[in-house]
Amino acid sequence: MSETTGASYASAGVDIEAGDRAVELMKEWVKKTQRPEVAGLGGLGGFAGLFDASALKRFERPLLASATDGVGTKVDIARQLGVYDTIGHDLVAMVMDDIVVCGAEPLFMTDYICVGKVHPERVAAIVKGIAEGCVLAGCSLVGGETAEHPGLLGPDDFDVAGAGTGAVEADRLLGPDRIRKGDAVIAMAASGLHSNGYSLVRHVVFDRAGWSLDRRVEEFGRTLGEELLEPTKIYSLDCLALTRTTDVHAFSHITGGGLAANLARVIPDGLHAIVDRETWTPGAVFDVVGSVGQVERLELEKTLNMGVGMIAIVPEESADAALATLADRGVEAWVAGEITERGEHTTGAALIGDYAK
Repeated sequence: MSETTGASYASAGVDIEAGDRAVELMKEWVKKTQRPEVAGLGGLGGFAGLFDASALKRFERPLLASATDGVGTKVDIARQLGVYDTIGHDLVAMVMDDIVVCGAEPLFMTDYICVGKVHPERVAAIVKGIAEGCVLAGCSLVGGETAEHPGLLGPDDFDVAGAGTGAVEADRLLGPDRIRKGDAVIAMAASGLHSNGYSLVRHVVFDRAGWSLDRRVEEFGRTLGEELLEPTKIYSLDCLALTRTTDVHAFSHITGGGLAANLARVIPDGLHAIVDRETWTPGAVFDVVGSVGQVERLELEKTLNMGVGMIAIVPEESADAALATLADRGVEAWVAGEITERGEHTTGAALIGDYAK
């Protein structure tokens, strides 16, 4: 009679010890993100992350802002290249740069990492990137979850998501109601594709062009993989600096949907944002994707950021001060357009809003 071995979590593909090892490896990186409001409160490994809400007493009427997002199919580029310590920058940018749009200060973030098999060093590298991103955004990483899903994901497959919270004084809330005719539209340069439109980009370079990630692309001055994995720029602290030095009326984070659709989200009824495309030249990656894939210009603009990662809308008289603040912080920025009433047009400019509103 043959001996039968009982089923176990390990035999089902879940390695609890590997998960514990991953937690130990990531602790040093999470600690680097601690703001004063979380120092000494619990620690990594608890059931919930803690944040000392008494910090909100410095607000007269604090409004909490929250956002959640992921990185999309860019994670597949990281997986193929075996580079895991940059994708976290993308995650933090997607979450915290949405939060700062309303003028909120990023406070804390949690992450969710789903893997087919826990490779402790790989998970720790992902968390390292998230922690580094949190430092750049000025927030704490207070906790998260690593889930192992054998049978649903392959051993090397993974995905990441996160949620964040910020706070803003009620009378300093930014948005469409502050925007006025004549305001300047200030564009902040993107670091590359950021973390949107990768389904289109992957279809173009892999399916249509048949390129490999180690292919050197002269227009990029580096390999295709290096270009596609360029981390998303995190603008949170730059935007907050602007709110302290200038009279900012609104921000717009340029993500999925491109410049037109995202800018239209903060333009009030009765007004238009006129953006002059002649004021900047999109990076080479946008031209390459367009030419190699024979992608129409409008389709590119509806999908990719086209070289602009964040927009600030300020009074015309504050534009120079805003540009000076951004320059001091090493952010490439320029006046890309203006706010007008509907029906007004500027020669050689694009009417942002018609595509989305």
